[in-house]
Amino acid sequence: MPRAAFVYDDRMSRHELRSDHPMRPVRLRYTHELLQGYGAFEHDDAMLVTPRSATEDELLWLHTPEYIAAVRRLSAGEGAHEAHRFNFSLQGDNPYYPGMYDAAILSSGATLLAAELVAGGTVDCAYNISGGLHHASAGHASGFCVFNDPALAIHYFLRRGMRVAYVDVDAHHGDGVQEAFYGDDRVLTISVHESGRYLFPGTGFVGELGEGPGRGYSVNLPLFPYTGDDVYLDAFRQVVPPLIRAFAPDVLVAQMGIDSYHSDPLTHLQLTTEGFVEVVREFAALGIPWLALGGGGYDLTAVARSWTLAYGVMLGVEFPNELPRGFALEHGIAHLRDSAPPEVPANLRLDVRRHAGETVAAVREHIFPTHGISG
Repeated sequence: MPRAAFVYDDRMSRHELRSDHPMRPVRLRYTHELLQGYGAFEHDDAMLVTPRSATEDELLWLHTPEYIAAVRRLSAGEGAHEAHRFNFSLQGDNPYYPGMYDAAILSSGATLLAAELVAGGTVDCAYNISGGLHHASAGHASGFCVFNDPALAIHYFLRRGMRVAYVDVDAHHGDGVQEAFYGDDRVLTISVHESGRYLFPGTGFVGELGEGPGRGYSVNLPLFPYTGDDVYLDAFRQVVPPLIRAFAPDVLVAQMGIDSYHSDPLTHLQLTTEGFVEVVREFAALGIPWLALGGGGYDLTAVARSWTLAYGVMLGVEFPNELPRGFALEHGIAHLRDSAPPEVPANLRLDVRRHAGETVAAVREHIFPTHGISG
């Protein structure tokens, strides 16, 4: 049985949100090309899968009919006068563009196909790097996201009677997914992100615990800007694995945005490729069926290198550090892995460690008792 599916087609990388927009789908093609250069899809445990588009019925598991219709109209060049009602604007974070609807349903359908492969036992894990669009709400776009594919996948698993752990390591808080399941104790949502005091969307504080039956099932681990590998991993390991083990889910959904990377132009976290890969190894070590998704990431070659390393973890393969010659020449870089962590001033390192310690302590105090874990 193949161990790890990778869902991709070049159609995913051809659209452009706007010529100056930081979200550049070409990063998906770069990742696929790098994996091809390493021969990843020739591995016995690999399965390269062509995506399908999501149906309107599937979109309706989360999104409103009015919003779906508006996305379709805007994609066709109609209805511009009402774009603002759904949080679209030509010069803002969420531009509308020709073909937007088709691009969005292809990304969502790729995630749902990956979910089907995991739920059906075809593979141990499946990876859709075009997914992870975690900010979209039921009735409006947000944060470069049109349809919320992680939430749709969670709905798919719930419809199959499965308990779901969702872990989001994008530098931005996974607000749209949290919102969708805020009152649901069948879904444990955990978001590890740069604090909303410093970064969009301004949410994701420890006090956002969930409500009703879902109280204690919404978990947030906001971190101080310039948090690097050591502090990040220590905080992650103190919170995420214990909660997942206590919750005992049937499936893991992991949003693996890499805008936490130290040279990302939109954020301030300081992860390296090695720090990111250690997080991915933690996911793999949980030993449960696993749907992996992309997410943010705006340093394009860092995205390709990091997501390539992530798929290597899924396959149980260590790719050589020397990049394939064609990729290295095209992008002007030589190595897959970072050689050294970035330098952070000593005074900031103290703030980072103090903030992480306080945040972990708050999570342990307010969340752990719900799950029978000693705080």
